[in-house]
Amino acid sequence: MGPRIEVIAEKKLIGRSMTMSLAVNRTGELWRDFMSRKRGIKNIIGNVLYSIQVYDPSYFTLFDPRTTFLKWAAVETAAVNEVPDEMEAFTLPCGTYAVFIYKGPASAGSHFFQYIFSTWLPSSGYMLDDRPHFEILGEKYKNEDPESEEEIWIPVRPKMKG
Repeated sequence: MGPRIEVIAEKKLIGRSMTMSLAVNRTGELWRDFMSRKRGIKNIIGNVLYSIQVYDPSYFTLFDPRTTFLKWAAVETAAVNEVPDEMEAFTLPCGTYAVFIYKGPASAGSHFFQYIFSTWLPSSGYMLDDRPHFEILGEKYKNEDPESEEEIWIPVRPKMKG
């Protein structure tokens, strides 16, 4: 159940964003809106979707399910010089990530995230880094299907020794 550690280069994305919280989760609305407009995006790289969360640095320190964050539905593109109307460009910065494979329905994922933040992270040699978190939804992603699979990318950096 442990992750692989991966360093990624900066990625250019185009998508839609929406402010939400875990208590008022608008993910379905965001993805319906994005998917209805996705065909207007040019120069898409690959066939995966990115679900990105941008949290305030204190989000996990003072955790409250009512605290808002910015969520994105996006695809990677070769260039962001042609952004369709009602879409935005987003730069995913380079950095180190702990990459977990989650299998199961999307609605049951909260237990997996609880494992990552409550069990794996405290006992690992890493700490959270202040960069976007994201999921890659590829060919095996099937939303609520029990056989659905996605990659969960958590930004990390080595813990300070001493």
